[in-house]
Amino acid sequence: MSTKLERARAFGAMHDQASPLILPNAWDVASARVVLACGARAIATTSAGVAWSSGHRDGNELSRDAALDAVRRIASSVTVPISADVEAGYGETSSDVAETVSSFIDVGISGVNIEDSLRPIDEQQQRIAAARTAADDAGIPLFINARIDTHRLGNIGGDDWFEETVTRATSYARSGASGIFVVGPLAADTITRLADATTLPLNVAYGPGTLSISELSRAGARRISAGSSIAEAAYSVAQHWASAMFETPDARVSSPPTLGWAALNGLVRD
Repeated sequence: MSTKLERARAFGAMHDQASPLILPNAWDVASARVVLACGARAIATTSAGVAWSSGHRDGNELSRDAALDAVRRIASSVTVPISADVEAGYGETSSDVAETVSSFIDVGISGVNIEDSLRPIDEQQQRIAAARTAADDAGIPLFINARIDTHRLGNIGGDDWFEETVTRATSYARSGASGIFVVGPLAADTITRLADATTLPLNVAYGPGTLSISELSRAGARRISAGSSIAEAAYSVAQHWASAMFETPDARVSSPPTLGWAALNGLVRD
């Protein structure tokens, strides 16, 4: 895929295929190359992993420029489409969101993930519309994945939760969203109800506490991503090894890492 337009078109089409688009989220060049080597058709970033690796907390604390630099490095290292997690859009206004989207399109991304943080619906509609206008102005059919943060309300799958989630999904679709991302460990019947209630492809999470990939797919998910889970696991391994070295001096390493020095060197080569 040689051009931004071709990659964006291909990325959008990946959401309409028989099997769901599987996105194990990356946060730097090495993790992106590892994911790609495992068979990924596209790369999605995790804002949490990007933030942590940059010395910041997740949750709209990272600056746009820092996030952009991380995604630029990933984009220069792979040829597949990239969906960038831009948190809430890196700015308070719709104009800020438009500027963010324009900047990320410039480095070659094919999609963005924008969270609503439970903002008032009309305000989030304006932000999504601004993102769509920025993409249209750039001539790129950007896949705008609208994350709905109703998991913060609790009682996931309940009637009130479902009504609020679908109301937001419907509103965001009218504003130019390409898909919706509903966070949380969703039951199969909840996924099916959501998929039936929206015209947009449904993105759900995979990780500890969720259904399997096959179960999520059968329930109606068109896109399955890992979010911050892989980054959390990677840093957990670092903690485990460091703790063992300090606390268990008699312990021995029983087996080498699955990805050793030579393998990683090969994956990140220019």
